[in-house]
Formats: sequence, structure tokens, C-alpha cells
Amino acid sequence: MNLKRVFGALLTLLGIGGIIYAAVVFANGSSIKEGAIYGAVGLVFFISGISLVKRTKDES
Repeated sequence: MNLKRVFGALLTLLGIGGIIYAAVVFANGSSIKEGAIYGAVGLVFFISGISLVKRTKDES
């Protein structure tokens, strides 16, 4: 199992969690600034995780 793919999957899951948390914060009527910060961090994690999984070759 490739360690880069595992790390990419972990980053992707953290990104999804951050985006969902940002949506919950925004829906509860909290500060828009707080929701934007969580959303931006989640989006960065999600994009970097997806690109890491896509770039890594599967060599067995």
C-alpha cells in the first residue's frame, strides 16, 4: 500500500469534514467569517488530497 495514497485519502476526508463543518456553522447563523475560514481550509485539504491521490502512480 502506497503511503502517499493513504495520506491523500486522509487529506481528502479532512477536507470533506471541514467543508461540511463550514456549512453547519453557516447554517446555524454564526459568523460568516468563521464559516469562510473553515470552508477555505477544508477546500485546500480536499483539493490537495484529491491531487495527491491522482498524481501517485500505483506500483506493486
